[in-house]
Amino acid sequence: MATDFDRTDNQHRPPLGATHAPTGKPLIVTPTFVSRVDATARGERPQDSGASKSRHGHEVHFPNWRPHALALEGEPNLAFEHWDEYWRKVHGPKFAWDEPGSSSAAVLRYDQVHRIASGPSSFFAPPYRAMVTDEGRLPDDPEKRVPPYDRPRWDGFAYIAYADEDDIERTLGQDKFDKRIVADEQVAFRMVTREITREYILIPSARHRDPVSLVMIHMRASHLSREAFQERLLGEHARLVLAQPATREFVRRYAQLHNIGSTQKDPEGSRIDAVSVLSFASLNDVEDYVVSDDYAAIQASYDALLGEGSEWWTGINYSVINRLMPEVATALPASGAQDQA
Repeated sequence: MATDFDRTDNQHRPPLGATHAPTGKPLIVTPTFVSRVDATARGERPQDSGASKSRHGHEVHFPNWRPHALALEGEPNLAFEHWDEYWRKVHGPKFAWDEPGSSSAAVLRYDQVHRIASGPSSFFAPPYRAMVTDEGRLPDDPEKRVPPYDRPRWDGFAYIAYADEDDIERTLGQDKFDKRIVADEQVAFRMVTREITREYILIPSARHRDPVSLVMIHMRASHLSREAFQERLLGEHARLVLAQPATREFVRRYAQLHNIGSTQKDPEGSRIDAVSVLSFASLNDVEDYVVSDDYAAIQASYDALLGEGSEWWTGINYSVINRLMPEVATALPASGAQDQA
């Protein structure tokens, strides 16, 4: 390759970056859910203190009143496109690059998952049917029939994996992350969660370059403790998912992330009991999966486990850092291993 890769994130993933084999031990993941900086009113979407920075470095407290002041993009018509580009092409390489005196070596994997509105979601699930009148014809007044848009709570998440929980502080406590990466987050994001999870890989990815992810944010039903919910999710529910022919046909990767704490005060992230991430080759594969007869049984299992606040959506997956190849299934705890047998 003749391209100059100085300071690029290509150096931190194959084929340029060196990798080593994983052990099968559960990794520690910080699934950092993010909402993007935009002109949404604070009452409609919460905002972290200090986030949504202006070009002068100050928080824009009321971005719906002053969108032109936002450092990321002052033109509301371009806000989404500019944010989507900035997170992948600017923030990602900043995170990966080892500035003098810093090291990201403890980060074993870092994926960005960008939610896309055209993908299936719990707010607008397939099958998508043609809009027709009572006579079975397409309407000639579509301007009066545009369905409302239900916006998911999050615009994406950073999937960052470490070998041990202590590696989080050793990494994020460095000046680069504590001062400059956080400052960059305050330009791009209006809210960032800080939960810590234990990762269980149930279907390992062959290359860890699967392009599409189905992201399922789980809030447990009120009658379940977090411990009981996570045990059932990893046991009987995972066994059900893995047993379905549609899973074997469409799903290229399946991981569960179980919340075990937070890196700091995290009122939004602390409500999330677990996250499931299933990867696919295409958006059509996600759509075919969630409308299959097999998935109806999976949904029934979710209905018995999940409570208010749960949501799911699809996103485009970008691998920024990957130091583990090939991926292997996680060695499950004794109870989970028995359930999977």
